Order: sequence, then structure tokens, then C-alpha cells
Amino acid sequence: MGEIHHADHGWVTPAVSYFVACLGAFVALRSARWALISQGRSRVVWLLFASTSLGAGIWSMHFIAMLGFSVSGVDITYQPGLTVLSLLVAVAVVGIGLFTVGYWRSRPVLSLLIGGLTTGLGVAAMHYLGMAAMVLPGHLGYDHLTVAGSIAIAVVAATAALWAALNIRGTLAVLAAAPVMGVAVCAMHYTGMAALSVQLDYSHSTADGVMALEFIFPLGVGLGCYVFFGALAFAVSPSKTSAQPLLAGPAAPLPPRASFTPKAGQPGRVPPQQQRRPVGEAGARR
Repeated sequence: MGEIHHADHGWVTPAVSYFVACLGAFVALRSARWALISQGRSRVVWLLFASTSLGAGIWSMHFIAMLGFSVSGVDITYQPGLTVLSLLVAVAVVGIGLFTVGYWRSRPVLSLLIGGLTTGLGVAAMHYLGMAAMVLPGHLGYDHLTVAGSIAIAVVAATAALWAALNIRGTLAVLAAAPVMGVAVCAMHYTGMAALSVQLDYSHSTADGVMALEFIFPLGVGLGCYVFFGALAFAVSPSKTSAQPLLAGPAAPLPPRASFTPKAGQPGRVPPQQQRRPVGEAGARR
């Protein structure tokens, strides 16, 4: 049985991973708010940006935290294909959740529950795909009860994130909500990591792996910069707080304009803004 360390570099990797998760949540929340006040293609673009930011933030949080993961006496590498697949899964499932609650406005509660369940299961799938991408001389095992707990945390966190993305207004409210979402994402990750055990087997091949510093670290830094500059851009942008939440339903229709249709037997009335003074009368009054 291999001895597992979750913070091999001290508190650096947990702290940085939590910070990235908070940044991703902040950008996603602000993007979702801008989506509320947009229509047509603009709304789609903002929801896509929110999906990419939150998905990339969750994925970056996971693999930055994994840079501090180690098993005594062995080197850990990663399969590039599964690693990239886990990133695509994270972005895709977050997008499914956001678009579900963003466009299925006739059943807001049901859409939130379905979107939260789909997104939570997808985030959990991203986590365990990332774990399956690890290459080491041994076999990974999981405690099923703890795995179930991590999936439950992912579903609850995803549901809360979707609700917050579509209902929280104002920069200060977003700044307060983003750290809470970061805690939820990190809680899911470390609960899943607590379920892990490693049975060493040095006959197991490790030839198809790539070192984390050669592949995951540059990719994680690139995504982290994307999220950081996105958060910086939103931090200095004006806040539009007049939009109604999507979950509140469609806005009430405007009252009809006054009609100037004449009644039967009466001369037609002309609206005041259309009345014109006769030219002869105007000249006589001068």
C-alpha cells in the first residue's frame, strides 16, 4: 500500500487551487448576469463564456491541487488524452447546466434541479476521469461511501452555483458568493481524494505517461491566466444590476397604447402630437 500525500508542497497548491476556483466562479457569475440582459446570439455568447470560465476554473482547481499529490517512492505521470477529455467534460457539463436553466424558463425549479444534477454528475465525472489519467506503478482503489459523498457534494454545489449564477446581482454580491462556490468545489475535490487508496505494483507499465510539469502545468497556467484576466476585466467593468433573474420568469407585458379610433357617428379625433395649425390661421395671428 502506497503512502499518499495530498499537499506535498505544503499549503501552496491547496491555496492556489482554491484561488483559481474562486476566480472561475466570479467570472461565471458576472458572465451569467450579462447574459440576462442580452438577447439572441449575445445571450448564447455570454452563456458560453460563463460555461468555459467555470468549467476551466473547476478543472484548473483539480489539477493544480494534483500537483501537490504524491505517493511515496513512485513518480506520477498523466495520460494526455484522458486529461484533455476531463477538461472538455468539465466545460460541456457546466454549459449544459447553464443553458438548461437559462432557456427553460417555463419550469424554473425543475430546470434548476435537472441542470444541477447533470452538472454535478459531470463535475464528478471530470474529477474521476482526471484521476484515471494518472499513470503510476500500481492500482487505484476507492472507498465507495466516500465517493458517493463526493458526488453528492458535487450535485449540491452545482445546483447552488447555477442558482447563484442566475439570481445574484451586483459586484459585491458576486464577490461574496464566489468564495463560497470555491469552498464547495474544493470540498468535492478533497472528499474524492480522501476516497483514494493506491496498491503499488512495480510490474505495472508507466511508459505512456507525461510528467505533470511538462503537460498539465503549462495547460493549467494558461487556463488560470484566462480566468484571471477575465475576472480582472469584469472587476473594472460597470455593473448592470437592473436585470431581472431568469428564474423569476418572463417580464410582464407593457400596457397597450391609447387608441384614437373614433366612435360611430362622431368625427374622428386627431392625437395632439399629430395636430397642425392651419397656415392661414398662423399667418393671421402674426
